[in-house]
Amino acid sequence: MNESEFNQLVDETLTSIEDAIEATDEDIDFDTVAGILTLEFPDGSRIIVNRQAVNQQLWVAAKSGGFHFNRINQSWLDEKDKIDLAQRLSELVSEQYGKKLQLEI
Repeated sequence: MNESEFNQLVDETLTSIEDAIEATDEDIDFDTVAGILTLEFPDGSRIIVNRQAVNQQLWVAAKSGGFHFNRINQSWLDEKDKIDLAQRLSELVSEQYGKKLQLEI
């Protein structure tokens, strides 16, 4: 995948995450600036999702740690344990929000 295709795919993914957060109707703020999506929770904690173009990865930073996702077979999969981005992000958002949420990305 070339850089343009990667950037388009990441932009679409970030928009999908925004849509999924908005669909929860929960008190989670989000903002995307320069390709970096920030989710902010009522307690002030944050989850950051951003692109790493050099590695062609999506990186997620949360209270519980950092995660790197590679695009494999039409999915973003964690490079360590191959968990899908939607599942991992649902876990992280649930943990930081204090309520189980399932994100449809």
